[in-house]
Order: sequence, then C-alpha cells, then structure tokens
Amino acid sequence: MSHAYPAPAKLNLFLHVVGRRADGYHLLQSVFRLIDRADTVHLELRDDGHVEREGDLPGVAEDDDLTVRAARLLQAHAPAGSGVSIRLDKVLPMGGGLGGGSSDAATVLLALNRLWKINLPRDIMQKLALQLGADVPVFVFGQTAFAEGVGEILRPANAPQAWYVVLMPPVQVPTAAIFAAPELTRNTPPLKIAPFSAGVGRNDLQSVVVKRYPEVARHLEWLGQFGEARMTGSGACVFASFGTEDAARDVLRQLPDSMQGFVAQGLDKHPLYDCCA
Repeated sequence: MSHAYPAPAKLNLFLHVVGRRADGYHLLQSVFRLIDRADTVHLELRDDGHVEREGDLPGVAEDDDLTVRAARLLQAHAPAGSGVSIRLDKVLPMGGGLGGGSSDAATVLLALNRLWKINLPRDIMQKLALQLGADVPVFVFGQTAFAEGVGEILRPANAPQAWYVVLMPPVQVPTAAIFAAPELTRNTPPLKIAPFSAGVGRNDLQSVVVKRYPEVARHLEWLGQFGEARMTGSGACVFASFGTEDAARDVLRQLPDSMQGFVAQGLDKHPLYDCCA
C-alpha cells in the first residue's frame, strides 16, 4: 500500500551570519517559515528490511539520497524487518534555498515514525534529523522557528499571515561555496530576542550570491518593484511577502516570460506535525 505525504518548502525570512565555530561551521540566526509549496514523498512499506529508492534523482546516487539515509537512520528504532520503497515527485528546485532535499528527508522521518509505529518524541527526532543536515531539524520541529547555532537551536516564533511570491532563477547555488566566500561578512550582531517583525534583518549571503550569479540579481531587481525582495537561504530563489493572496497573484501575473515563479501561503504548522509528540 502506497502512502503520499507533502514535503513543504521553507523560506528564511532573514539570515544573519553571526560568527564561526572552531570546526568551520557558521553560527547563524534566522527565522524559518514553512510554505504550502511542496514535493510529494511516496512511501510503500516493505517487510524485508530493505530501503530502496524508486526512480532516479539527477546527480544524486541512491546511497547519498537524504530520504534513503533518513529511512535507514530511523530503522535502528524500528521493528525487525521494517523497510520501505521511496519515490519522490519533485516540485522544489535543487540548489534553490527552499530546503527541498532536507524537507523530503524530514517527511520520511515523520511519516515512518508513525507508519513503523515507532512514536519517537519530537526532540529525539530532531537529533536524528541533525545527523542528516543542518536544515533537516526545522522541518521536524514543524512550525515557524527562530533558529540559532548552525540552525539546530529552534524556538517557536510568530509570523503574520502572508502570501509569498517566490521566483526561481535558473541557476543552482552551491551552499558550501557561498559560506566559504572570503567576502562573506560573519560578524552581524546577534539578536537578543526572537523577532516578531517579518521585515527584520537581511540575508547576509545575498550580496555574495548576486555578485556571482547575475540571474539572481535580475530576479531580485524585478521583484523589488513590488515590495522588499529577499533571497532565501544561500539562494537561488528570491521572495517577497504580501498581505493578501490577490496582491501576490497580481504580481505573479506580471512575471516576464523569461522568469518562473509561484505564489505560496505561509504555514503555521507542518502538515505532518502530529506524527511525533
């Protein structure tokens, strides 16, 4: 029996680089907001203990696929013989800063926590998620979050109801290269309390990316005609916030044929939030 589950995208409403650890990891502050644009993860349970991916994911070997790694990681807590076949319907672009791969992995963790009847609590699931990548825990956390550390220290945050116009420049931005850029500033003063204003801060990575990727700069400039436009994550996607769906869709209707984008609503909770306690 096959089950289908959403893996929603995220936006970084702001992203500050506040320092760097001795091991090279960057210390961040950000607000993560889930949106209702999503990949779909199809899971078919097996009783032979195998975890397999159905179909190809360009450029990603099966053993490197975060969804496969997530299922195998959770197997250590599952009844003997628990297995799964995984198939992805990808909507979210790779290298876009929307967290697609991390969200896919988190959806596998959340769904299998229920399907395999493991029922691990959320804090344990977040620790497992961190083994897969710094962006995975926020999807298990499952709500608007003020993030610190490398992104794993999460607290609930408030964000107003909003619709977002998200544009997808036709480039993939390598996260590691942007964080390694010598011109990246790493000393933004830390915020003392979780912010409650959606317009707070900036994306410290944005100035590095726009110099290296003219398409990102072009999309930011176009969207900036209608409101404050900002890059999410390490790019390439950019977004602007609107108070109503009609306002957002009016902007999208004016999008040039040379650009691609969509409208999405902010989510207060992950669709699979109730899959762990």
